Amino acid sequence: MQSEEQVAEDIKLIQKIGTGDRASFEEFYRRYATLIYSTAFRVLNQQTDAEDVMQDVMFMIWEKSPMFDAKRGKPLTWAITMTRNKAIDRLRSIQRRMRLHDEVENEVAQATPSTYHAPADSIETTEQSLIIRSAVIKLNKEQRQVIEMSYFGGMTQQEISERIHSPIGTVKARIRRGMLRLKKLVGPAL
Repeated sequence: MQSEEQVAEDIKLIQKIGTGDRASFEEFYRRYATLIYSTAFRVLNQQTDAEDVMQDVMFMIWEKSPMFDAKRGKPLTWAITMTRNKAIDRLRSIQRRMRLHDEVENEVAQATPSTYHAPADSIETTEQSLIIRSAVIKLNKEQRQVIEMSYFGGMTQQEISERIHSPIGTVKARIRRGMLRLKKLVGPAL
């Protein structure tokens, strides 16, 4: 709690600061910079941000001291109120940036596939796909048919069996023989 004498001294300091008196500003800074910093730190709980707020408030005191009205309150109360407001503004700004950062990260995560493929990988995959497709064409009709239905059409062996009216054992044998032949045709190229 400030005495009336201290309040009167602070009012004189603020009035002199309002006229551009640097010595009065330095005295006010010496008296209250630590208190202003600790007030900001209590809100922000971060040293660098609290230091920035303290500097901003001191600048505001230098700039706004001509408008200070002693009838409305004490200079220290005025300074602490500005500090709290500035610290809260800073905290909200930090929170907005964090929310925005999180939103951007979420959008990027949703927009990009879970695995990144470099352009060279894409070209390589396309080339491999072409090699495999050209090898599949070299298979006999029965092997090509079941492999296309299975690997390119996504059908199960049971579905293929029903579609081509052949026993499931025949479908499995054709797929196995076709894959062995593909392995011979494509093996060195991949």
